[in-house]
Amino acid sequence: MHAESYELETRLEPRTLRSETLIVLGLSLGASGVSALISFIGSVTRPGALKNQSATLVSSAAPGRPWLDLAWQLFGIASALVPVALVAHLLARERVGMPVMGFDRTQPRRDLLRGTVVAAVIGGIGLAFYLGVRAAGFNLTVVPESLPNVWWKIPVLVLSAVQNAVLEETIVVGYLLRRLGQLGWTPAGALAASAVLRGSYHLYQGLGGFFGNMAMGVVFVLLYRRWGRVGPLVAAHSLIDTVAFVGYALLAGKVGWLPTG
Repeated sequence: MHAESYELETRLEPRTLRSETLIVLGLSLGASGVSALISFIGSVTRPGALKNQSATLVSSAAPGRPWLDLAWQLFGIASALVPVALVAHLLARERVGMPVMGFDRTQPRRDLLRGTVVAAVIGGIGLAFYLGVRAAGFNLTVVPESLPNVWWKIPVLVLSAVQNAVLEETIVVGYLLRRLGQLGWTPAGALAASAVLRGSYHLYQGLGGFFGNMAMGVVFVLLYRRWGRVGPLVAAHSLIDTVAFVGYALLAGKVGWLPTG
């Protein structure tokens, strides 16, 4: 680290770092975790089994009005990335920027290759886990998308997948681990916090969504510490969500093993 960067970083007091971290999480995935908890409470207190209820991930914002719907979809994707812009600003203020977490274009092929391997392994295991916990009654039926069949459907689904990946991996892994390390957290404590946070904002899907994503969070933190880059994690997450969204759009109602809500 450059001496100038280190000198600036040391002026960030623990109180400032704690407040900053809480604000970033409050504007993004921390708030999503609280929302998911409330949604989960609503689901478990509603009559009927969880598997007979559904959670839709990408749905129409203006049914019957495709151009207005497209505008809302693009607005939602863009506004969801504002916390990432905030993190980029805060890291730039430290004079380290997003490259400090390995979110840059210096290793595109390696990031994509690693991400593809991770996506293939975790995606397959994740699908099997979801089908199992849903059948056991611990999860809602996850409906990845319910968009109308219009020309922009697939592009929006891909953009939504990439948005999810960029938001989650830069904040829950790169940013959070950096800040917790600066605050003196142990590696084990930071790993647990990151994994529990990832699980928390998937709780609206049920206990399967919580524990499955928490396990994924542990793996992603370990990979990040090994590689020193969130790039492969963003690639992996983008591929997992793209396959889930687009695959559902193409297969729903055509194969018997895929629950449709």
